[in-house]
Amino acid sequence: MVRRILLGAQLRRLRESRGVTREAAGYSIRASESKISRMELGRVSFKPRDVADLLTLYGVTDDSEREPLLSMARTSGLAGWWHSYHDVLPGWFPTFVGLEEAANDIRTYEVQFIPGLLQSEEYAHAVVTSNFPELTRAEVDRRVGLRMGRQKLLLSENAPRLHCVLDEAALRRAYGGPEVMRAQLSLLVQLSERDNVTLGVIPFSHGGHAGVAGAFVLLSFAEQEIADVAYVEELTSALYLDKAEDTTAYRKAFDGLSGAALDPAATRRLLHEIAQQL
Repeated sequence: MVRRILLGAQLRRLRESRGVTREAAGYSIRASESKISRMELGRVSFKPRDVADLLTLYGVTDDSEREPLLSMARTSGLAGWWHSYHDVLPGWFPTFVGLEEAANDIRTYEVQFIPGLLQSEEYAHAVVTSNFPELTRAEVDRRVGLRMGRQKLLLSENAPRLHCVLDEAALRRAYGGPEVMRAQLSLLVQLSERDNVTLGVIPFSHGGHAGVAGAFVLLSFAEQEIADVAYVEELTSALYLDKAEDTTAYRKAFDGLSGAALDPAATRRLLHEIAQQL
């Protein structure tokens, strides 16, 4: 998806710089104006032949300029590793995993449980079986396997920055029993000490805060062509919000949540205290 967005943005800039209308661009590749619009927004896959024809129309004839864009077109349709889990993924979720993989900054707020990127395998198993009791053992294992695969992102060479704010309720809800929770809290302490991870907890003593609308994730990207995306999961679907007014509202909400949270050191002390109380 990110490759499609970047390629579409490049093609749009080239078209506009040459004064070519979408209608004329569509005619050159035997497509409609709306198809060009969808291509430039990265909402459809690209045929290398179409990209080659558009580049010619836009006057890009040097191989050194054409090849990077043609290469992007050839790889834009390749499935990510997570697509092998399509059998256990809800239809709206692969898009999120793709965006998460490409994000430079991930801000997440959660009130009910530990976010997937920070879950231990045993805790993840308990969350999945609790939320989806109808799943078979094999299906549960597949969902847990996907979460463990996603976590490799935080340990990768180009790992994104993760800023997580948790309501204390997420730490007090004991999925899997005391032993599982102690191990999960210990993992949170370890991960919070990584340079690319910031963890803060809003204690019950703080009272009300900016998270009244519930959990959300805000994704930001290094490429200026890609707008921030706010992800809000619902019972049977999810919202992907990329309009500036929406993402600005979520960013302000997250800033408020961050201000209400304990600092990382105090958060780790609270994690230790809760673990001792289990």
